[in-house]
Amino acid sequence: MTVRRLTTAGAAALVLVLGLTACGGDGGGSSSSAAPASASGTGAAGAPKASGSITVFAAASLKETFTALGATFEAANPGSRVTFNFGGSSALAGSINSGAPADVFAAASAATMKTVTDAGGAAGTPQTFVRNTLTIAVPKGNPKHLAGLADLAAPGVKVALCAKEVPCGAAALTALKAANVTLTPVTLEQDVKGALTKVELGEVDASLVYRTDVRADSGKIDGVDFPEAAQAVNDYPIAALAKAPNKDGAAAFVAFVRSPEAQQVLTAAGFQAP
Repeated sequence: MTVRRLTTAGAAALVLVLGLTACGGDGGGSSSSAAPASASGTGAAGAPKASGSITVFAAASLKETFTALGATFEAANPGSRVTFNFGGSSALAGSINSGAPADVFAAASAATMKTVTDAGGAAGTPQTFVRNTLTIAVPKGNPKHLAGLADLAAPGVKVALCAKEVPCGAAALTALKAANVTLTPVTLEQDVKGALTKVELGEVDASLVYRTDVRADSGKIDGVDFPEAAQAVNDYPIAALAKAPNKDGAAAFVAFVRSPEAQQVLTAAGFQAP
């Protein structure tokens, strides 16, 4: 197994995505998009228009792409403002079920979305808009020469995982079980960005994160693909919320995320079409 690096075409595509991004970063938390210089990109033909504030709770792994899409959405819908709350999907779902005001939820797993739908929190049936797979994030150059999941259990190798309650943690456990690998991580993080940051800071030798997160941080991190990732693919569902303060805005944003234009941005960042 060799270290996976971005191709020239993939890097160019990601530059295009991040060029649209109004704000970024590696952690979770809240952010608000800002309109790009040009509004030439618009939403799907016939999609509902929106105005006012739209609050989107979204998985941390969507931070770069959704921030870019939020800016494009605002440009296509004058008078709208999209505010994001990025974090671990399970924590976001818990906040929604506890009554936190939000218009849209985009989760990193169907199981997490189900906790919201089971509580009556979704308006309609959630729709899968992308899929994502895991890779092993390692420092640039892969100094430990890690080639697969079995290497993560070697003596002296420090590994960060997402907590099992978080979609990236559940996927990691599925992949490790498929590889018949048992390991004890030195830390369990509450979202995928936290696990990736541990590698960036040199606090661990590797972490299991989504391929999209490695691509977004390719200047600092390399990714090592492994075959068992195919058995731990995460569907990402999105839904307008039943108690959305801005129901029209929620419907419009969901329709935009599922549009061909938004899909092009998402797949350029490494997500898989549903």
